[in-house]
Amino acid sequence: MSEASQEISQGDLRNRSAEIMDGVERGESYALTRDGHHIGDIIPIRRRRRAVSRSDFAAVSRGMPRLDDRDYRRDMNLHVDDDPFGEFGE
Repeated sequence: MSEASQEISQGDLRNRSAEIMDGVERGESYALTRDGHHIGDIIPIRRRRRAVSRSDFAAVSRGMPRLDDRDYRRDMNLHVDDDPFGEFGE
């Protein structure tokens, strides 16, 4: 049970479900008990960002090495077989 969790009983969950759901939506966590025993936690899901802003992308990209297209193509030609079937496709 985490220190930030509010303890709620099975009855609280049944009687105050809308209030508890609103709390979870705000980021609150709850420790669920039955007969005084901790049986689980109700926690908000972690939301993943769907897109990265242009400024965030630029900030992360600044430290990356520059790529040379010709060197990349040369490496690809050396290490990647363009024939997906190889000797078995003949």
